[in-house]
Amino acid sequence: MRKKKWNRVLSVLLVMVTAISLLSGCGGKSAEKEDAETITVYLWSTSLYEKYAPYIQEQLPNINVEFVVGNNDLDFYKFLDENGGLPDIITCCRFSLHDASPLKDSLMDLSTTNAAGAVYDTYLSNFMNEDGSINWLPVCADAHGFVVNKDLFEKYDIPLPTDYESFVSACQAFEEVGIRGFTADYYYDYTCMETLQGLSASELSSNAGRKWRTAYSDPDNTKREGLDDTVWPEAFERMEQFIKDTGLGQDDLDMNYDAVIEMFQSGKLAMYFGSSSGVKMFQDQGINTTFLPFFQENGEKWLMTTPYFQVALNRDLAQDEARRKKAMKVLNTMLSEDAQNQIIYDGQDLLSYSQNVNIHLTEYLKDVKPVIEENHMYIRIASNDFFSVSKDVVSRMISGEYDAGQAYQSFNSQLLEKEDTSENIVLESQKSYSNRFHSSGGNAAYSVMANTLRGIYGTDVLIATGNSFTGNVLKAGYTEKMARCMIMPNSLLAYSCKMSGAELKETVRNFIEGYQGGLIPFNRGSLPVFSGISAEVMETDDGYTLSKVTKDGKSIQDNDTFTVTCLAISKHMEAYPADENMVFEGGDTFVKDTWIEYVSDENAILAEPEDYINVR
Repeated sequence: MRKKKWNRVLSVLLVMVTAISLLSGCGGKSAEKEDAETITVYLWSTSLYEKYAPYIQEQLPNINVEFVVGNNDLDFYKFLDENGGLPDIITCCRFSLHDASPLKDSLMDLSTTNAAGAVYDTYLSNFMNEDGSINWLPVCADAHGFVVNKDLFEKYDIPLPTDYESFVSACQAFEEVGIRGFTADYYYDYTCMETLQGLSASELSSNAGRKWRTAYSDPDNTKREGLDDTVWPEAFERMEQFIKDTGLGQDDLDMNYDAVIEMFQSGKLAMYFGSSSGVKMFQDQGINTTFLPFFQENGEKWLMTTPYFQVALNRDLAQDEARRKKAMKVLNTMLSEDAQNQIIYDGQDLLSYSQNVNIHLTEYLKDVKPVIEENHMYIRIASNDFFSVSKDVVSRMISGEYDAGQAYQSFNSQLLEKEDTSENIVLESQKSYSNRFHSSGGNAAYSVMANTLRGIYGTDVLIATGNSFTGNVLKAGYTEKMARCMIMPNSLLAYSCKMSGAELKETVRNFIEGYQGGLIPFNRGSLPVFSGISAEVMETDDGYTLSKVTKDGKSIQDNDTFTVTCLAISKHMEAYPADENMVFEGGDTFVKDTWIEYVSDENAILAEPEDYINVR
């Protein structure tokens, strides 16, 4: 009798063990299934996380797209590639084919895709490798040219410029009445760089210019490439003449964006170099404003354009046909007309490089319509070298230190100098953690970051918006630059508050369910990250609903007290619906700076991840 009873107990135990094994197996398979179904897209700016990313996900309800705010720096993606963490889809704004060349063998060739076929040949040539392959495609353009105060032209009866000669005449006429004809924010590297190139856009887009650009960007070119002796000497001569014709000098090198805008608003400046978005901004203020292109020496007119970003796909996608097809659907949606409309700023026209996107110009760009129709939208050369060297050389030209010949020689020499790539390792990560979100547990890499930061801030609970961290924590040595890239790049701030258990639960609810003016989660990967607590969440057709908050496995009581740190950008926390009893302090130190101070001590230890969320 006792033997039969023991056998029965053994049978029950065996069934329980089998069930537990099956359940844990299902959990593992579920995580693997989620990984296989997820396409990871790295966005270069958090601004794309608010309208653009939710739009993409809404169009693709059957594809789980994990959006990560990465970094606007190709060195970041080189680091990911070298350490096995390259995402499925990459976007980058501060881009050049020259800087992207080390990634070529890790990226998919898009040259035979419909997406590449839709890009006008004029622009596609800027992204073509020497062997004819294409890894990167541009989305719509941010147009840069001359923002012009028409009221001032009419007041002083000065004709609007139609070519370079009349542009110079207008500058001189304004000087005679005590108004600055032209200046720009030459405090910044991009203004120096874009003026130099914009004045010679026609020549840089010629056969000789494209030939040099191809050589400069060739990924198979093992030597450093300087300037050519055909196009570039004349480009510096035009820059020198432009400086003389517009009266640029030492004081202009201290002009930042705010100073230029103040001059324009107060009627002390007739024209400045900037984005077309300035036209609407000033028209809304009652200033009759228009937009003009760069006037070329040969009589042509060109706009300087910056793609809002370039996009590329991981070559590994080709190893799994199902995932490749999903990624191509995501890419095509990202490049669609409606999606591109989610990118542009208020008051800007959609200027696409694609033949599949219709051009609908508003009044703000009516004066440059012929330029756009002629496809005279020059895409800047924007390598890291060109940013830094342009700032140095053009500044010296404006200050009078360099003439055209000296500027050419200096620019060329700096391009040919060997890069110093030696940097100290400040953080050694002993393990790799995936940034794929799992409905049971959350995001391991983000949990590592949140748990580590909770220790740094010395707080009971840490809550971070879903875009706070930049992807996988890799088993690698991080330099200070790469460690800095572990935090979202767009001014993430820390806010602290002492609150009751009831207030904590309400705060968690607001971050999960969203609030007016805050970052509203639009898919699982965009849900907030928690440290020190865990949350159970219900997924519905309308979004997400908080079910329960626990700490150490126990429900939080309303009269408990906690110190809480929230990580978010300022505009989201300024809109947070807190009452007079709950005041967040801080918001004056970037999380990135706190993080770097911690890891620079060279004794930094990363915390282990924890399961912090369960989505049902």
